[in-house]
Amino acid sequence: MAEKVEIQELNDVVVRFSGDSGDGMQLAGNIFSTVSATVGNSISTFPDYPADIRAPQGSLTGVSGFQVHIGADQVYTPGDKCDVLVAMNAAALKTQYRYAKAGAAIIIDTDSFGPADLKKAAFQTEDYLGEMGIDPDRVIACPISQMVKDCLADSGMDLKSMLKCRNMFALGLVCWLFDRDLNIAFNFLREKFAKKPGVADANIKVIQAGYDYGHNTHSSVANVYRVETKNKVPGRYMDITGNKATAYGFIAAAEKAGLQLYLGSYPITPATDVLHELSKHKSLGVKTVQCEDEISGCASAVGAAFAGALAVTSTSGPGICLKSEAMNLAVIMELPLVVLDVQRGGPATGLPTKSEQTDLLQVLFGRNGESPMPVMAATSPTDCFDAAYMASKIALEHMTPVVLLTDAFVANGSGALRLPDLKDYPAINPPYVPEELRGQWTPYMRNEQGVRYWAVPGREGFTHILGGLEKDNKTGAISTDPENHDLMTRLRQQKINNIQVPDLEVLGDKDDAKLLIVGFGGTFGHLHAAMDELRAQGKKVALAHFKYINPLPKNTAEVLKKYPKVVVAEQNMGQLAAWLRMKVDGFVPAQFNQVKGQPFVVEELVKAMAPLTAPEGASIA
Repeated sequence: MAEKVEIQELNDVVVRFSGDSGDGMQLAGNIFSTVSATVGNSISTFPDYPADIRAPQGSLTGVSGFQVHIGADQVYTPGDKCDVLVAMNAAALKTQYRYAKAGAAIIIDTDSFGPADLKKAAFQTEDYLGEMGIDPDRVIACPISQMVKDCLADSGMDLKSMLKCRNMFALGLVCWLFDRDLNIAFNFLREKFAKKPGVADANIKVIQAGYDYGHNTHSSVANVYRVETKNKVPGRYMDITGNKATAYGFIAAAEKAGLQLYLGSYPITPATDVLHELSKHKSLGVKTVQCEDEISGCASAVGAAFAGALAVTSTSGPGICLKSEAMNLAVIMELPLVVLDVQRGGPATGLPTKSEQTDLLQVLFGRNGESPMPVMAATSPTDCFDAAYMASKIALEHMTPVVLLTDAFVANGSGALRLPDLKDYPAINPPYVPEELRGQWTPYMRNEQGVRYWAVPGREGFTHILGGLEKDNKTGAISTDPENHDLMTRLRQQKINNIQVPDLEVLGDKDDAKLLIVGFGGTFGHLHAAMDELRAQGKKVALAHFKYINPLPKNTAEVLKKYPKVVVAEQNMGQLAAWLRMKVDGFVPAQFNQVKGQPFVVEELVKAMAPLTAPEGASIA
């Protein structure tokens, strides 16, 4: 009889699932992260998709990965490297081993490491472990494909359908390794395959088989590990992706404002999931239109805004270029519109499944004329809910298009979201034209905040026309008068300047830091983790992370000028740094810039920033 296995407590652990793009690695990772979030662990995930629509099976370019970091305390990133690597074939081991820590446990399907598989993965010998310098004692090598076929031999399924369940065997083995509750995974599968109960039952059976394999053999690993939640906050939690959280944030804002939600969109990676999610919620009054192109997606949303809806248009990268004319139409018509830009690698088609922050200057300035527009950036998958809600509130209350930036890392990644109570969110009060102005109202009449009143079509006595030509400030008629155009330009700018956003918060050693790290959007977790590591080394470091970029928080200059050294870190060539230099006199920061299509690596950030905490004279590498 096997010896009793010791259960060892861990503070956090990183698991990476990898295999062919058809091997179900995203599903296995999603289930494991859902199981972990449900028991209260903090999680951060990173789905790493191949850019190929469907690469040849077993090829190096077709490997799909999903990394999840679970922690007893708050975790901010998916982790630089993993403690456990699941490699379902030779190509996955070849390409993904670089993401494994020294001494990481590696789970492989030996049935996918035959001579032909090794040749496709560019191995030179059949001793693939020796060729890569991997210690065999850290490898859990099992014939997963054969065991899945044996497990489902009496299921009536064909061979291809059986092998689609291989990912569940690996998941079951990982669940055993980390003492996870299989019932949560079972419930997930029953819900996902509610219309195909036979498929659900087969996957459940295979998960159990993988768990039992680990339990019965101990899988060459001495211990079972458990990550207990230390600081549980009461409430209902769900594992949610950034795109889904964004969709829910828009729905919540429409509900709070008492409006119907309209999304005009054109499918584009990695923003399409927002369209998919919102299309499921017709019962909540959500209207979605998949348009023929990016231009019509945005133009239809402008029409919906004119008609009195919370209007949203969504896109990624190249789509922002195409939408710019219609976005400008919303600027001059002063209509509420939220433009969601899920940033991806560029330029042009670039890296459609990878993540960057390279659209910032485009959304700030990428339109003709003086075209001021509020810009926000979500900081994490779960923050996407709040960011979408607040972007909608700003658009509706200030009668302006608003750009909400996320990115592929935030949009596809996930976190444990404590389900919000809408009563805790601020009211949304659009500036409807008061009844007492009936008979004297004109289209560009403004309230005390300089915001144009909103007259929804169909309201008797408030018939009006808006369009793309400049209008007279008093009458709303077409005007080419120079003084009027100058006035209208300044009024549109002042309206944006008047928007009140929260002060910039400083984290860490905010009173006596020698170095202030500055970033925006989806790099928050990595920069926070880098700050934590530097502080653990005894260095005085703080972090100021921008969520509101235009207008900037009122205390921006005060914060940036307070510290001896400042480094702006971003996944572009210095766009936020340029914007801050433009807005804050005398601000000359150090910069850390990478454009790799991959998230920051905390270890690299720490190594680059450590010299800046030294006495005067040190500089960033």
